[in-house]
Amino acid sequence: MPDRIRLDGRVAIVTGAAGVIGTATIQLLAERGARIVAVDRKQGELDVALKTLPASAEALAVTADVSQEDEVADYVRAAVDKFGTIDVFYNNAGIEGEIKPITQYPLETFRKVLDVNVVGVFLGMKHVLPVMLGHNKGSIINTASIAGLVGSPHIAVYSASKHAVIGLTKTAAWECTGTNVRVNCVCPGLIDSRMLSAILDGRNTGNAPTPTEKIVERIPARRLGRASEVASIVAFLASDEASYVSGAAYTVDGGRTAA
Repeated sequence: MPDRIRLDGRVAIVTGAAGVIGTATIQLLAERGARIVAVDRKQGELDVALKTLPASAEALAVTADVSQEDEVADYVRAAVDKFGTIDVFYNNAGIEGEIKPITQYPLETFRKVLDVNVVGVFLGMKHVLPVMLGHNKGSIINTASIAGLVGSPHIAVYSASKHAVIGLTKTAAWECTGTNVRVNCVCPGLIDSRMLSAILDGRNTGNAPTPTEKIVERIPARRLGRASEVASIVAFLASDEASYVSGAAYTVDGGRTAA
């Protein structure tokens, strides 16, 4: 059966493109025919991510700090200058911050997490939406988290930021009423990644790391998720197969939040 989720010729911006989920997503979107604008803070890591794309892929790398409005405006402008439009925006850049209880959490780090995870998402939509609305088409997918749906110890600030992303997503979807621009978000669960390792290490108060089997006992799927599984949902939401989906928060968590 032919793959119905094709993105041939569409222009897709992906922020946080050098991270594990970002890299898996630019790979999949490129494989399905999209032209890629990969955005990240670190040029070296971005170059490594781009090397994973198919040889035939059209791609542009842009270094930017998503919390700085002028740099966000620059990556949006670069995408339009290079490809003429923006069809897909995966607003994915994010950080976990420190792993500490609220009573010990530094205010400076609190503000940094909100700057990247909330302000970065807001600025991305602020500058991409006019392009999409001008063409009356487009799909925005924000990265939230299951931490935006439930509470979780020692990551209160990360959790607060992801609750905010879900709120921004739903509001933006309403603000696109009567247009062909859709806004959704994905809520990854425990994905095998550097970020998950950092969170688990930060929660570990003993000398030995928590065994993987203890972690997955609370996941109905009985395993960690893969970045490629998040990318698959992003590709679906980016495609015409999701033409009637807007304002949704898609969990990709192996059933972790089902209870």
